[in-house]
Amino acid sequence: MTAESPVPVFKLYGEAESWSRPDLLHCETIESRSRLHAWSIATHRHADLAQLLYVRSGRARARMEDWQGELRGPFLLVLPPLCIHSFAFEPDIDGEVITLALPLLKLLRQRCGSGGQGLFQRPERLLPQGVEAGWLRQLVGRLVQEYEGRATGREIALQGLLDNLAVWLLRQRLREGSAAVSSRGESLLERFLALVEVHFREHWPVARYASELGITAVYLNALCQRLVGSNTLTIVHQRLLLEARRLLLYSASSVAEIADVLGFVDAAYFARFFRRGTGCSPSEYRRSAL
Repeated sequence: MTAESPVPVFKLYGEAESWSRPDLLHCETIESRSRLHAWSIATHRHADLAQLLYVRSGRARARMEDWQGELRGPFLLVLPPLCIHSFAFEPDIDGEVITLALPLLKLLRQRCGSGGQGLFQRPERLLPQGVEAGWLRQLVGRLVQEYEGRATGREIALQGLLDNLAVWLLRQRLREGSAAVSSRGESLLERFLALVEVHFREHWPVARYASELGITAVYLNALCQRLVGSNTLTIVHQRLLLEARRLLLYSASSVAEIADVLGFVDAAYFARFFRRGTGCSPSEYRRSAL
């Protein structure tokens, strides 16, 4: 199977719907999801998410793009957006899956400086040993504990822990000194998603995105359908909805102020857009989360 072949695209494994969580981070044990699928995760990929699969102990058979083999913990797998992957776990597997949405990836890359653009650009297999293995085990444990709790300063603590993890990944990558290789279609999609991150509040038409990429709107739409399973406009709208949910939950701004920040001409138009995408009004969504 090549990178251009049809492969199921999920948010989390088995979930093809939009990323509904206001957090840009998701953590869960490997057991919690793989148990539901007889310890086997079929071939799939994620369009706008990256994942870290951390195993403390236990064995797994893994496939990442063209590589496949058996691994024994401790190990960490880096799965960038669009990476084709599958797993078969032993039932005694002990570890976590850490999922990062695209806006969080962008932030981590920025915070890592000039070398940060290389983060999550290619699949990686990391086998920490000795002191480094203990450090990584402790860091992931603290990250999961902070994620599952609701203590004061949770977001600040999570960001600090993720920063530490990102710097460690960057140093591992620089140590190896290898580069990412993407197909032309995947490279175009990555560039499109990067443009969406910068311009989603400006409500660019699809033709504008296509023009910036040097392709036609028809080709861009076909590319998104093939690699992501959604059309171009839906991808942009899902990014707007994600930002709207976060602002409703994590800011004191009024609905009208949020509408303005997100580039809507008025609050009524924003409310209709939000209801179409979520099934409830902005005010109802905010109340339901309190």
